[in-house]
Amino acid sequence: MVVYRVPLGERLRDELGVPRKVRRLSSSPRSAVWRVELGGGTRAVVKQLVAGAEADERYAREVAALRCAGRVRPAVVPRVLGTDAGERVLVLEHVEHRRPRNGWQVEYATALARLHAAGGDGTELPRWAGPDERDIESFLAFARALGAGVPPGVEHELGELVLRLGKLSRRALLHGDPCPGNDLHTADGIRFVDFEQACAGNGLMELAYLRIGFPTCWCVTTAPGPLLAEAEQAYRSTWRAATGTDVDGELADACAGWLIRGDALVQRAERRTVDQLARALGEDWEWGTVTARERLLHRLGVVADLTVDTATMSGLSVLAADLRGRMRERWPELGPVPVRRP
Repeated sequence: MVVYRVPLGERLRDELGVPRKVRRLSSSPRSAVWRVELGGGTRAVVKQLVAGAEADERYAREVAALRCAGRVRPAVVPRVLGTDAGERVLVLEHVEHRRPRNGWQVEYATALARLHAAGGDGTELPRWAGPDERDIESFLAFARALGAGVPPGVEHELGELVLRLGKLSRRALLHGDPCPGNDLHTADGIRFVDFEQACAGNGLMELAYLRIGFPTCWCVTTAPGPLLAEAEQAYRSTWRAATGTDVDGELADACAGWLIRGDALVQRAERRTVDQLARALGEDWEWGTVTARERLLHRLGVVADLTVDTATMSGLSVLAADLRGRMRERWPELGPVPVRRP
């Protein structure tokens, strides 16, 4: 075992003890993570956000979200044992992850609702930002480039969609990246970790991950319709039990919002760089379990089905189905989204 220097300053060492049995864990390039044993045999995880773009902001988001979510019982996040803002260090209790059970989506949705119900309003977290006019223009340009005839009224439908998403309540504490791997399945339930993108928003935008295919994540999965419906109902019931209110908004809107965002085809470092939908016309690229075009193909099918009987997006339903068929015809090698998470 290789031992790395754990960035615990004198204050944290006095409070928590000198770290022993140190093991470096895999993490994103934005952070360094260690599993350690502290005083009294307490197992903990030490996370340091490395210097770089928005590192201080990401650290502040994570601390604020963990402190807010830490009030939820039973717990939905690891307990915070210590912080050092100067070094951007967090010390969290270690929780033992085990392989998720079949049908994990229901437990995930339940835990997600309880996390969201901790509340985002009144925190130091920024507000969730949805799609905008540039996303509409990019999506419609992609459709026309594939030869699709955009039905009359679709541009208006998408404009109204953006307005509706912008008016949704911001009551929920959003994780920001609630992906497989950021949900630790333990004997006592799910704990969420890695809150660097946490914000205040509407919970449907993250409940939609199960159906639309985890749009900010390397690991895209899908599930049978009845299981998704059960998970979504579990979310709604849990939210109502925790808040006394019904979920605000429509899941179809949330899924359509993720569909038109080209930046939801690439990992974080590549977002806000180029028009990713225009890029997908000329090249395909792998990110995690599927390619960019396979992500888009899946999302088109989801939105086509969800919006077919809606009064607000029936034109988008026609366009999404048409685009899905055109993508299959042009790129017949595209495969389905996997049903099992790695």
